[in-house]
Amino acid sequence: MTAKNLYPLAENAADRVKTPTGKSLSDLTVDAVIAGDVTAADLAITPHALHLQAEIARQAERLTLAENFYRAAELVSVPQEIIMQTYEMLRPGRADAETLTAQANFLRTHYGANLIADFIEEAAAVYARRNIFVKRY
Repeated sequence: MTAKNLYPLAENAADRVKTPTGKSLSDLTVDAVIAGDVTAADLAITPHALHLQAEIARQAERLTLAENFYRAAELVSVPQEIIMQTYEMLRPGRADAETLTAQANFLRTHYGANLIADFIEEAAAVYARRNIFVKRY
């Protein structure tokens, strides 16, 4: 079965998608919720599910969407406070080149987030060309 034929995953490949706790999508029913067998941890997405979505997008020639899914898969293990800190740094005028480069290296080194690090470095290059780094007086 090609990735394109997997869409939507919940209908066509529920057995291939597992929750972080190991449950399949077919285990996530209203009855299971009422019985207390489904927790918030069961509802989080996994890198594998995001990779499947990326492959579906890639085969549909939605390459930018596929890239976003691959980057999202890298962020699953990154704590939310680091994601928000990075987001704040990426806002124009909020950081300098050194800060963005350091954050890219941190994410690459500590979380293996190579695509995210590349994205941050690309943003830093654009900010340098457009002169939209934080102004130091």
